[in-house]
Amino acid sequence: MKSTLFASSALMLALLVAGCGDKKSADVDVIRIGSVAPLTGPQAHLGKDNENGARLAVEEINAGGLVLNGRKVRLELIGEDDHAEPKTATIVAQKLVDQGVKAVIGHLNSGTTIPASKIYHDAGIPQISPSATAIAYTAQGYKTAYRVMTNDEQQGKVLGEYATGPLGARRIAVIDDRTAYGQGLADEFEKAARAAGAEIVAREFTNDRATDFAAILTNIKGKSPDLVFFGGMDPQGGPMAKQMKRLGVNARLLGGDGLQNANFIKLAGADAEGVIASSPGLPIDSMPGGAAFREDFEAKYGVIQVYAPYAYDAVYVLVSAMIRANSAEPAKVLAELPNTDHNGVTGPIRFDHKGDTLGGAVTLYQVKDGAWQVLETVKR
Repeated sequence: MKSTLFASSALMLALLVAGCGDKKSADVDVIRIGSVAPLTGPQAHLGKDNENGARLAVEEINAGGLVLNGRKVRLELIGEDDHAEPKTATIVAQKLVDQGVKAVIGHLNSGTTIPASKIYHDAGIPQISPSATAIAYTAQGYKTAYRVMTNDEQQGKVLGEYATGPLGARRIAVIDDRTAYGQGLADEFEKAARAAGAEIVAREFTNDRATDFAAILTNIKGKSPDLVFFGGMDPQGGPMAKQMKRLGVNARLLGGDGLQNANFIKLAGADAEGVIASSPGLPIDSMPGGAAFREDFEAKYGVIQVYAPYAYDAVYVLVSAMIRANSAEPAKVLAELPNTDHNGVTGPIRFDHKGDTLGGAVTLYQVKDGAWQVLETVKR
């Protein structure tokens, strides 16, 4: 198997040694791990991307062999669909707790991750999100909550500085979808843009189910912005880009990781050209294990959307903690997660006292000739 078989040499050695030490036992303990994301609806392409990234890691670890406390174990990934809806997310979270999962990889959206996190906290279950970027997620003080991706404070600052610096924007309109992710990122963007001297000529909002933005865009057009920032996801961003062109809104569209995927280009068509969006982390081919991961993942699941490498790394971070604890019991794993020092596909992963990943980078992309192309990477 290729180099993504194990994300770090230390974990590979631990797994191989563990497997060799269990030849006499035919018993296998099953460790259930939850994976939650929208698997149906407008964001299903992102949700399946997360689940498939986690599943690839689980399959590799099971193939390598894993022993905890002298017993051979097999990981079982329990995929659940939260429809990107906060209420459904809490129902799904309780369902996973009742099923006895030892940890959860997810949720995808900040707006689902945050309410679900209380349920996992109350049950004492580790939660590692590969994609929830809202500051509020780890600001709650839960010692069960972790993420392997940079947050909106870091991303919003980079976007605001890029808008007012290289793009030279002075009159900016801001739209968000009123989700924890979209509004949170827009707030951080606005803060950074104002600090850099830009004027926010309009602040509008929609929702994460809308597809008609004519009224919002008509109002914005009258304010003559030179840039429109959208905090939200591609099912809204794609139609918004098309409607901006149709209504003659002569401003550049800028967004975050919710737009930076292949589906945005599919939805926006030719009107995606020139749109700029950021994504936390390095470009896939600049990640330490990115090229090999892309080959392995796409051979099984097709094109990577955005977050699959982070879901993959989240599983390995979790299993590394289990190996150090020599146990899958949540309390023992939680005691080890703060000690994480993992060299993953996406890069080195360590956590601060809140559960946020230390360091990190934000990469800016632009649609050119129908594809996302790297503009620059800003390291923090």
